[in-house]
Amino acid sequence: MKLIEKTMNKFTTMEEEEEDKGQIFRTIEVATTVDRSNVSPPPPPGDSAASAKPLLEVSGGDELNLIPPLNFSMVDNGIFRSGFPDSANFSFLKTLGLRSIISLCPEPYPENNMQFLKSNGITLFQFGIKGYKCLPGLENEVWLHLWSSKHQKEGSYTNANPKTLEPFVNIPDHKIREALKVLLDEKNHPLLIHCNRGKHRTGCLVGCMRKLQKWCLTSIFDEYQRFAAAKARVSDQRFMELFDVSSFKHIPMSFSCSSR
Repeated sequence: MKLIEKTMNKFTTMEEEEEDKGQIFRTIEVATTVDRSNVSPPPPPGDSAASAKPLLEVSGGDELNLIPPLNFSMVDNGIFRSGFPDSANFSFLKTLGLRSIISLCPEPYPENNMQFLKSNGITLFQFGIKGYKCLPGLENEVWLHLWSSKHQKEGSYTNANPKTLEPFVNIPDHKIREALKVLLDEKNHPLLIHCNRGKHRTGCLVGCMRKLQKWCLTSIFDEYQRFAAAKARVSDQRFMELFDVSSFKHIPMSFSCSSR
């Protein structure tokens, strides 16, 4: 009898195990059944590239299209410098929150740029200073020496004469002064200064501001040469050296008073 009971219990246990296995398999089958009515079929081979969205669009538009103008740099808090900006730089300029632009180019401002300024509430201050080039093939020092010798012989070159025909006559003192007044007025900040390449005319205006900040001439010239590089002009550096800042000393410069 005991043998029969053990055999029956064994069969009962086996049946229960089979039922449990069946239940597990049914559970797995239910769990793996997916409602595919709302699932789009995969794209056919070869169409994935056509259906993919451009990276720029996925990322939100202009975030990956921020191109600064040529020779762009920060001068001081709320003051920037660069070469002439074009439409490719507009998205970047928007991030600066500009209130004003000082242009040192004499040519009429492009219509495309004017539209950008108007749509972003930016005021244009234009102080046209003609660009000029040294004689090709001559170092600045040689060019300056030849120019000086020529005008000394003509009797028109005298250091004591305020109206002297210095070779940096192409950088009009009065226009730099007017531009400097705009530059020092915090109401116009954030502000961008630019000429054509962001080297000579822009460098002279920034250099004159540095004199007000009590920078030494060595540091002023180093900054100028960093942007002008091989095209640095002795005439520009002489202009900055002789520029008289005494008439600006009453103007507060709370945006920065750094000195070197």
